[in-house]
Amino acid sequence: MPIARLHAALIAAMLVMVSAATPASANFNAFLNGLWPQAKARGVSERTFRAAFNGMSPDPKVIAQTKKQAEFVKPIWEYLSTAVSDNRIEKGRANYSAYRNVLKVIEQRYGVEGQIVLAVWGMETNYGGYMGKNNAIRALATLTYHGYRSDFFRNELLNALVILERGHTTPDRMEGSWAGAMGHTQFMPSSFMKYAADYEGDGHADIWGNVPDALASTANYLKSFGWRTGETWGYEVDLPNGFNYALADEKTERSLAEWRKLGITRTRGREFPRPDDRAVLVVPAGARGPAFLMLPNFQVIKRYNNSTSYAMGVGHLADRIIGGGPFEKSWPVGEPGMSRKDTEQLQILLSRRGFNTGGADGKAGPMTRAAIRAYQQSAGMPADGFPSHALLKQLKSGS
Repeated sequence: MPIARLHAALIAAMLVMVSAATPASANFNAFLNGLWPQAKARGVSERTFRAAFNGMSPDPKVIAQTKKQAEFVKPIWEYLSTAVSDNRIEKGRANYSAYRNVLKVIEQRYGVEGQIVLAVWGMETNYGGYMGKNNAIRALATLTYHGYRSDFFRNELLNALVILERGHTTPDRMEGSWAGAMGHTQFMPSSFMKYAADYEGDGHADIWGNVPDALASTANYLKSFGWRTGETWGYEVDLPNGFNYALADEKTERSLAEWRKLGITRTRGREFPRPDDRAVLVVPAGARGPAFLMLPNFQVIKRYNNSTSYAMGVGHLADRIIGGGPFEKSWPVGEPGMSRKDTEQLQILLSRRGFNTGGADGKAGPMTRAAIRAYQQSAGMPADGFPSHALLKQLKSGS
């Protein structure tokens, strides 16, 4: 038998061992058979490939999780009540003391304040308390196999195999989220490949079992996206009566001094330490909730997770860890949150009226909020861009 055919036969035999020969497993085996040449091209050995997929089948629970991301389906006040709970603040302060020397070194190396790094750790895994129970290889293979953002997750799966090939960890330790994020601070494989840091200097970046490595990796990640040392993430502010909420589009950038001229003041009469800093105005719960001027570091945090709720959770938790207090203005906690189905219906109704939401996916992202603002302006309402049941009711009524 020619060598090429012999090699192909060996690989086929290997994949047959992955799972029982049912129609579903046959399809999955065909998927793995197609994946092998790409893995090989990245330097993954047959031995590593075999070990990674041995006995594997797709995980049906992973696909269900794609519709349950808390930062996109919970009202921000509910999300923050968990993200910045008293328990999480207390644990953060304890870890701030326990890792004080490590955090000082990390801050010197990367210029990212220790409380921010700790807050990411707290938000991602509750300081290592829960790093996920999904095998990253299986989760990524499931997502790719089912065609969920398949190009993205295929690349992540191949990177995960390279991580195994290079000996950073073993398949059984590669546990994490349903989306394949791993370790203490939940790095996707591609992020690990680019930003993982070896704090200990032992030749491996161990984000699964070595806390200093995980914290240093997080700081390196934030630094790479432009973290500005010595600057905060944002300020809670008071808005004047009759303020034009159309300016709260999360895009209109002005200096703090320029915002001040429009009547926006920092809460409790405090001054902005650097009036020339540039900021955007964010009202995450609409006109009835707190308002914030967000600095460039807020956008850096969003590179970790592109969610306003998440970035606010990290920033506020960091402040609380070093002694900051709660927000001054209350959230509209009495108002029921919008379900994903509600938001989907809102998007459909807005689109029918000519306000482009970018599709009906049930997530109130930037395009949806912009569409809401445009509709609110046309209807003579405060253009705060906030999706609510009152707005949905108005759209249904056709008024």
